[in-house]
Amino acid sequence: MFDFVRNNEQRELLNKLEALIPAFKQREPDLTQLNSYPKENIEDLKQIDYQTLTMPTEYGGQGMGLYSFVLAQELIAKGSGSTALSIGWHGGSLLEWSENRNWDKDIAEWLTKKIIDGAIINTAATEKGAGSPTRGALPQTTAVEKDGSWVITGEKSYTSLAPLIDYFFVTAAIGDTDSVAVFVVPKETKGVSINETWDSVGMRGTASHDLVLNEAVIPKSYLLKPLNGERKMNPQAWLLHIPACYIGIAGAARDEAVAFASNYTPVSLGEPIGSLVNIQQQIGEMDIELISARQALYHAALVYEEAENKAAVKDLLQAAKVNVTNAAISIVDRAMRIVGPSAMSASSPMQRYYKDVRMGLHNPPMEDMVKKALGEKAVELDN
Repeated sequence: MFDFVRNNEQRELLNKLEALIPAFKQREPDLTQLNSYPKENIEDLKQIDYQTLTMPTEYGGQGMGLYSFVLAQELIAKGSGSTALSIGWHGGSLLEWSENRNWDKDIAEWLTKKIIDGAIINTAATEKGAGSPTRGALPQTTAVEKDGSWVITGEKSYTSLAPLIDYFFVTAAIGDTDSVAVFVVPKETKGVSINETWDSVGMRGTASHDLVLNEAVIPKSYLLKPLNGERKMNPQAWLLHIPACYIGIAGAARDEAVAFASNYTPVSLGEPIGSLVNIQQQIGEMDIELISARQALYHAALVYEEAENKAAVKDLLQAAKVNVTNAAISIVDRAMRIVGPSAMSASSPMQRYYKDVRMGLHNPPMEDMVKKALGEKAVELDN
């Protein structure tokens, strides 16, 4: 199947990742256990300096852009969806900063050195009962200035890879004002703890537990960036790591179904079921959907990278997330039908693909918001 690689640098990157995929697949059953997380997989990725993939070269990173990032994330997901989604938040955060350069310069200097040494970052923004930040919810977490430091208090949910994050990017309201900022909170900070609440049957290995901040004191200089009145930034194209992850899972399910069809030989048939026209047709339909979805994904990534007016690509990016994620779910469903009832066996990777791929419905941007925004824009244009 067409791989969408455009240059030798990308080919070398995928070759490095390809060598890790068998081990990722072997460890994947362990990530269905409660409170599991992909520690070994993340360590393997660090061995090839994956944590610096999207970090600017002038800070010691590899400086790869959106297209390369999406390629890599899709391949990782074919081995382990939980690993891909988890490390995607880290790489995406770096890519966003690489484009917008909106971090405090002094923090950027020391934080990037930590990342070169293997540190992992993630943003902790969502809060229970407050709604999604993507829907405009303001944080209940507060940051109060006291004795030359910031005192952070609050609780964040859905903090992916929580046990392995070295530096949390915490959104908090400043005092009792409406001003909101992002603060860097090291994991070893007193008052920081992880509440192991993540019991989802899908993407369980992301360990997206609650982050608890009980009067966590950090230096005043650890204010990463303000969110109120921040200069206009590019669209969050880095969120394409999300559909890349789910179409990677779909690709793995497709491969599993094809392998099954090529080898499963019922006594009544006397040859593999892949010889049957109806099975071949189902595989063909699955491949058409997979090829089309991947084309939409990589087209969006390429258009964004090449666009002078990146804001104009926002609709394309959001539509790609919705279309690719829905296609991934459909592809896995088709693969399940080919494999049959054994696909639901606890020992089959198919049941993991089935559960994991559906989590894409709950990652941003949300489908209803994308449809509403596109509809409103269309009506305004017609008027």
